[in-house]
Amino acid sequence: MTQARSLLRNALILSLLAAFVASGCSRLRGDKTEVDEGVPVEELYEKGHQSMRYGNWSSAANTFRRLVAQYPYGPYTEQALIETAYAHYKSGNNEEAIASIDRFLRTYPTHRNTAYMYYLRGLVNANRDTVFLQRVWSLDASRRDLATPHEAYSNFNTVVDRFPNSRYADDARQRMAALRNMFARHEMETALYYLRRGAWVAASKRATYVLETYPQSMYQNDAVAVLAEAYTRLGNETLAADARRVLELNEPDHPWLSGDWPDYPWAIRKLNPFAGEKSPLREN
Repeated sequence: MTQARSLLRNALILSLLAAFVASGCSRLRGDKTEVDEGVPVEELYEKGHQSMRYGNWSSAANTFRRLVAQYPYGPYTEQALIETAYAHYKSGNNEEAIASIDRFLRTYPTHRNTAYMYYLRGLVNANRDTVFLQRVWSLDASRRDLATPHEAYSNFNTVVDRFPNSRYADDARQRMAALRNMFARHEMETALYYLRRGAWVAASKRATYVLETYPQSMYQNDAVAVLAEAYTRLGNETLAADARRVLELNEPDHPWLSGDWPDYPWAIRKLNPFAGEKSPLREN
């Protein structure tokens, strides 16, 4: 009986202690969530900027989000939406960044910072998964799904087309050129795959697509080399000779011309599509 009363007393003490701790935690959580309640908009904005200055992007995004919730209208709110998107971008929260950007563009379609928001949207889309793939797995970005890079290209193109005189237009053009090179390399990957499989017609079509769709890309001469090789294998000496002349004119030291295209330009995977039997046009 005494033991039962002791157990009951201990259980009661534990219950009271648990209730006390829960109450304390609840108050702490309440203090944390309510710490910015009633704070003037200017102070909230400065608090968010201070977090950004220290690189605390998550805290900055939370502060700006609370600012928008408490003060849904006004110049501070407009700028807070922009800062929220940027803070999400810097912290790698790409989905949240895109959501914040789209909300801003829907709410303020003619805002003076619209060009910047499209530019920032391009940055977010261009960097989705790229850091992880390149740093963790050391994978070529051109080998991944190119849906978001194409979206980034569209965003940068909007900046260039709609805001050609903005401070972001020149950089957007450079980023578009880099993305075109990525797209061209992706297509060249496929062309080389067809060459390795002996699918000469498919290889020539894909190389032609590269030349027509991504002119002046850094892989245009490689595409010409693929054409020369494919036409040679098909026995079309006229077209093969034409491709060779173009390559000699544009890049006379291209490895294909000397019969030596070992792994170029994809050395990591040791591709050698022209190994083995030499093409007649490259015989000495």
